Amino acid sequence: MTSAPPPFQRLPFDALPDPPRRPHPYFATAGRDVVVDSVPFGRIRIHVREFGAGPPLLLVHGLMTSSYSYRYVLDALGAHYRLVIPDLPGAGKSDKPDVPYTAEALATFVGELVTALGLRGCACVANSLGGHLCMRTALRAPETFSRLVNIHSPGFPIGRLWALAAALSIPGAPALVRTTIARAPERWVWRNVHYHDETLKSREETREYAAPLATAEGRVAFLRYLRETMAPRPFGAFVDELRQRRQAGQPFPVPLMLLFSRLDPLVPPSIGTRLHELIPEARMEWLADTSHFAHVDSPDRVVPLLLDFLRAA
Repeated sequence: MTSAPPPFQRLPFDALPDPPRRPHPYFATAGRDVVVDSVPFGRIRIHVREFGAGPPLLLVHGLMTSSYSYRYVLDALGAHYRLVIPDLPGAGKSDKPDVPYTAEALATFVGELVTALGLRGCACVANSLGGHLCMRTALRAPETFSRLVNIHSPGFPIGRLWALAAALSIPGAPALVRTTIARAPERWVWRNVHYHDETLKSREETREYAAPLATAEGRVAFLRYLRETMAPRPFGAFVDELRQRRQAGQPFPVPLMLLFSRLDPLVPPSIGTRLHELIPEARMEWLADTSHFAHVDSPDRVVPLLLDFLRAA
């Protein structure tokens, strides 16, 4: 019997299978484009996938991924909800305007998109950077969501964010990153997406996530995400706002579940602990042997938790 590889150990790029070893219905989802007149992004075309039937459930992806990220939870969640899964600005098949991609701009945009889709007051599940953005949206406009699940998002101005900001402030560094990505965008994806079970990776996945990075406008948008959305100072302001609400006895404005992995090389699990200390009324769930892409690594354990929380409404 072949033993499983150690956690987070990448397989050689040339050894990646073309179709993933775990089947999924992503390419059977219905795709459409929605035009949003956005204050921070202007008139922008957003690609949206839909699947399933029932009350609407918005699924929001994270940095350098797309709606494809939710491929392994579509069947289980789609049996209960009409899943609405957008590609954020600069990602997937959506437009990639060369405008500021600050966290505040993207959080505003999430609210604008929900309105444009006619989903005001829907439940939402958001992963990684998407979880952070949707928390910001809920703080600014609580009526946007009825309930929110944050799957392992960043949230604090930790040292690696300061290091990233310092590195990208070096003259010529952003151009060097764009050039490096342009040489081999699929290999860039392979190196920078991390799973507890790396055998889940495939060339299908690297193609999906590398498609925007293969274009000049996609690389510019991605660098804006790195430099602006991931800038450490706004994370500090976000933490200060949560701390002030806590001190004033104000709960988070919508029911919130924090779903974090016990082990992750990308977003330290301590972020979950620290967020829960600032939002003790949130439901806190921990999963072992998974990653901050728990919906990819462990859909069989994630979906029951999501359904339990969402049905509590």
